[in-house]
Amino acid sequence: MQHKYLIGIDEAGRGPLAGPVAVGIVKIPVGFDWDLIPGVGDSKQVTPKNRALIFSRAKELKKDGRLDYEVILGTVKDIDQKGIARVIALCIEKGLHKLHGTSEDSFIKLDGSLKAPSSFAQETIIKGDSKEKVIGLASILAKETRDTYMTTQAKKYPGYDLEVHKGYGTKHHRRCIYRNGLTAIHRVSYCQNRSLWGKV
Repeated sequence: MQHKYLIGIDEAGRGPLAGPVAVGIVKIPVGFDWDLIPGVGDSKQVTPKNRALIFSRAKELKKDGRLDYEVILGTVKDIDQKGIARVIALCIEKGLHKLHGTSEDSFIKLDGSLKAPSSFAQETIIKGDSKEKVIGLASILAKETRDTYMTTQAKKYPGYDLEVHKGYGTKHHRRCIYRNGLTAIHRVSYCQNRSLWGKV
């Protein structure tokens, strides 16, 4: 069967000490015109300002039916209980279920080591977020969603500067944890790694 749609999948927030993991899933028709949403690439190489513009444009295109997407957040509680790999896999399944269509009409491209359910035709691409625009857009939507979430959480948990490091294990963040302890938004399983605290 010839595929009608291409789906890109990437995650943001696999490694931080705090906050959820975000999985971005983008579905576009084969032959999608990327001039409709310029500037797409690896989220780590796109400026915060441009990420916000791209996210806004993606919302418009979704509303117009030009593309579809979902961003699924995996909770800190689930990460601690099930492990990050399992949580990401569950987020992928949930996001694909929420998107319209069937597995038969779509081909999936995933970044890094990610896998989709076996019912989908798929390809995993190392550094796919910089090689395939559909993965790059998924990466941008995931990162923008997660960064926005962490900025809102910074108001709830002052003293950790979550809006600055977005929960990643920077020296400043580790010093904040050392001084103030863990919060409900911290991944306990990650923070138990003793090697983190040798250079605080």
